[in-house]
Amino acid sequence: MPKPTDCTIPPNDPVFQHYHDHEWGVPTNSDQVFFEKVCLEGFQSGLSWQIILHRREAFRQAFQGFDPMKVSKYTNADVERLMANPGIIRNRRKILSAVNNAQRALEFQQEGESLAAFFWQFEPKPRTRPARITHDWIAQNGQTAESVALAKALKKRGWSFVGPVNMYALMQALGIVNDHVHGCSRRQAIDTLRNEFR
Repeated sequence: MPKPTDCTIPPNDPVFQHYHDHEWGVPTNSDQVFFEKVCLEGFQSGLSWQIILHRREAFRQAFQGFDPMKVSKYTNADVERLMANPGIIRNRRKILSAVNNAQRALEFQQEGESLAAFFWQFEPKPRTRPARITHDWIAQNGQTAESVALAKALKKRGWSFVGPVNMYALMQALGIVNDHVHGCSRRQAIDTLRNEFR
C-alpha cells in the first residue's frame, strides 16, 4: 500500500516509476501528444495503464509515431498488419477507432483549430477542485463533470473510445488537472509547470 503522501505506483516497476516522475501531469500543447494519448486510452479500455505503458514503444512503432496524417490513411491491409502485431493490443475495434480518430483529428487541422486547445478548454475551474487530492478522492472520482463534457463533445464530432473515464485519465496525464496526491514529491513541480504553462 502506498503511503497517504505517495501516488499509487506498481511495486518494482521502474518504467512506471519513471513515467510518474517525469511525464504524468506535465502540461502540453502538442496536438500529436494529445492524439497519441487518446489512442492509448482507447486501447487501455478494460485493461490497466501499466499494460499499455509497457507496450507504448511498440504502439508508437506500429502506428508510425501516432502521426494523424499517416494513421488516417490506414487501409484494411494495415488493420490486418496491426492485428498480427504481438507487441500491441490486437483488438480490431480499438485499431479501427484509432484510424477513425486520426481522421477526426485532421478535421481540426482542416478547420484551423488546435486539438490541444480543444482539450484545454475543458480544464476545470479551480473552485471545482478539492482542497486536497487524496487517494480516496481519486478512487471516488474516476470521471468528472468536465471529462463527461469532453467525452460528449468528442463523440459529437465522431470520435470513438473516448468515454468520460478515459478522458479524465487523459486530463490527469497531460496536465489539465494535477492529481498527484498532496504530499507527493511531484505535486508542487506540476503546479509550477501548470502556472507557467501557456
